[in-house]
Amino acid sequence: MNIILIISDTFRWDYLGCYGNNWISTPNLDRFARRSVIFDKAYAASFPTVPHRMDLVTGRFTFTYRQWEPLPKDEVALAEILGENGYTTMLITDTPHILEDGYNFDRGFTGWEWIRGQETDRYMTDPVEVKLPCAPHKLRTPEIAKRHLRNISQRRGEEDCFVAQTMLTAAKWLQRNYENEKFFLWIDTFDPHEPWDAPKWYVEEYDPGYEGEEVIYPVYGKCDYLTKAELKHIRALYAAEVTLVDRWVGMLLQKIEDLGLFDNTAVIFTSDHGFYLGEHNLVGKSIISENLFQYVPLYEELARIPLFIWLPELKRSFRCSSFVQPPDLTATTLDIAGLKRNERIQGKSLLPIIEGKDSLLRNIAVSSPSLVNGRLGAPRITLRKENWSLILAPSKRREDTKKETRAVDGITRNLVGFELKNSSEEVKSELYDVSKDPRQEKNIFIGNKDKVDELHSDLIEFLIQIRTEEEYLKYWKNTGD
Repeated sequence: MNIILIISDTFRWDYLGCYGNNWISTPNLDRFARRSVIFDKAYAASFPTVPHRMDLVTGRFTFTYRQWEPLPKDEVALAEILGENGYTTMLITDTPHILEDGYNFDRGFTGWEWIRGQETDRYMTDPVEVKLPCAPHKLRTPEIAKRHLRNISQRRGEEDCFVAQTMLTAAKWLQRNYENEKFFLWIDTFDPHEPWDAPKWYVEEYDPGYEGEEVIYPVYGKCDYLTKAELKHIRALYAAEVTLVDRWVGMLLQKIEDLGLFDNTAVIFTSDHGFYLGEHNLVGKSIISENLFQYVPLYEELARIPLFIWLPELKRSFRCSSFVQPPDLTATTLDIAGLKRNERIQGKSLLPIIEGKDSLLRNIAVSSPSLVNGRLGAPRITLRKENWSLILAPSKRREDTKKETRAVDGITRNLVGFELKNSSEEVKSELYDVSKDPRQEKNIFIGNKDKVDELHSDLIEFLIQIRTEEEYLKYWKNTGD
């Protein structure tokens, strides 16, 4: 069977109609979801962009031993396994971080194509002068915003947008290769990730008449620097990108239909994580201050991801309430291909659920930034079980070693632990009953020791099960400091 994997970076699950959104237009993905298995409890594992791709490539929960880094030579890549077993494998992407600066995520693919120009991509050198759409202090990195605007300066129509180029390239590849005996096509678009640059008419659909500054690449952290109108408008900018992605993924899905590929091809749509647009008083997915970096808690808006899977033999579409995570997609891909998983793969195949032979894959989901730097960066692990969300802060044991990260945009910054510059907020553990508090606004960690202990025990058991080394595990063994 052929396999097509479509990843849309930073695509919030709750911005899709099939997950209950009623103000954003996503007719094509909603239509595809209705004919597929919709996973209602799909969660990120390793966070953010590059670690997520590491999970998918390896089938492992790599946050326990890797960080934002190039694909190591000692990791067995999914494309290599498929290629060794007769698959033609192709990567088509406009996501820059997995290819630029020697990150090597193209390894093992029979062919690959990089649509150039997104965000940090060192692509265009002209025009020299670029006008920013807002005050520089509202932009996370003004120079990257300028680079991006330079990269899109020759854009003339909607078809020149990155997601359009990527989906058109994939559609053309399918037209040339759809008669191959078997293929694996990985399509990876950076949209709706910022800088937000959807055509104006998409934006006006969600915030008509806006005349203020356009903060297309906002500073990550507390959103107090934005006016109410600006905050509303960045939601419109993001929603516009979501609709843009829907239109062009819809074009690709139609081409798959036209070529008759739904008869012999598995199609998967997913994302790596979400994005805060004012929830929890945050914008972005971390806190960046000058050259300093700190992670923020992975609440539902960030940790939960969309996931739909179509299989030709699917007898009926349905919704699945089992917890699933990205390494499971690796195991599922190999299962669809009829290949035996190697012993390193930690994911579990979703085929038994899709085929109606099982209803539960996992009873917990664990989402986390890399653990390899201890408490630096203040990573917090999010564990979801039933209706509970435990966000566990690391032990406050002393750390003297200065460490750096290239998350979330490839720029090297110093990791900051519990004492973030210009911030008096304490990094602490949190507990939520999301059935009663879906926005996670009331931390009930204090006063629920029995539930905390139960969830903490589940977390430690999971980390041990996936062979987390004691060097990193030690920061998570205590819930009280």
